[in-house]
Amino acid sequence: SLTHGQRLPGDLIHACHAAGVAIEDIGLFAVAAGPGSFTGLRIGIATMQGLAMARAGRIVPVSTLEAIAVAAPPGPARIAAWMDAQRGEVFGQVFEREDGQARPVTDAIAALPAAVLQHHREWVRGSVFEGDGAIRYAADIRDGLGDQARVAAAVPHLAHAIARIAASAPDRAVLPHAVVPIYVRKPDAEIARDRRAGA
Repeated sequence: SLTHGQRLPGDLIHACHAAGVAIEDIGLFAVAAGPGSFTGLRIGIATMQGLAMARAGRIVPVSTLEAIAVAAPPGPARIAAWMDAQRGEVFGQVFEREDGQARPVTDAIAALPAAVLQHHREWVRGSVFEGDGAIRYAADIRDGLGDQARVAAAVPHLAHAIARIAASAPDRAVLPHAVVPIYVRKPDAEIARDRRAGA
C-alpha cells in the first residue's frame, strides 16, 4: 500500500479534477500547519510548498485547532478545540467565535486532558468541546466540569474550514519557504534525548 506522502499528490489532483479546478487556476494555497503528527505535518507542508513554488504562489498556514473552532456547528461563541495528541494527551486551545472567525483566547498546549482543563480553567466553562480529542476524552471533560461539560457528538471536517480561513485572511499568506509548522510539543526524538540527558 502507498504511504500518505506517496498518495497525497495524486489525491490533490483527483480533488481538483472533481471540483473542476486546475492547479494552474489556484492563486492562494492553504495548509494545516499543526499541531498534529510530525510526519503528517512535514508531508502536508512540503506538498503545499512544492505546489506554491511551482505556481509562484503564497500559502496561508492555518492552525489545526483554529480550523476545529471554525468548523464547529453554529452555537456557542466559545469553543475548546481538542485534538488527540496520542500518548494519552491532547492538544488544546480555547477560541471565541464571531462572524465566522475564531480568535484564540488561550495559548495552545499539549498535556494530559485533566492538565489542559486546569491550564485553561478560566476559559473552558461555558465552552463546547470540539475535535477528536474532545470525543476521545469526553469522560475526562465530564469528570472535570460536571454538568457544565458540553462535548460535540462528531469530529468536524477541517479541509473546508481551512480553505475558508485562508480565503477570509489572504493577508496571512506567506512565501512557501516561510511556512513554519506549529508543533506545540517537542518531537519524540527530542523528548527521548532529554530523558537520556536527565538520566
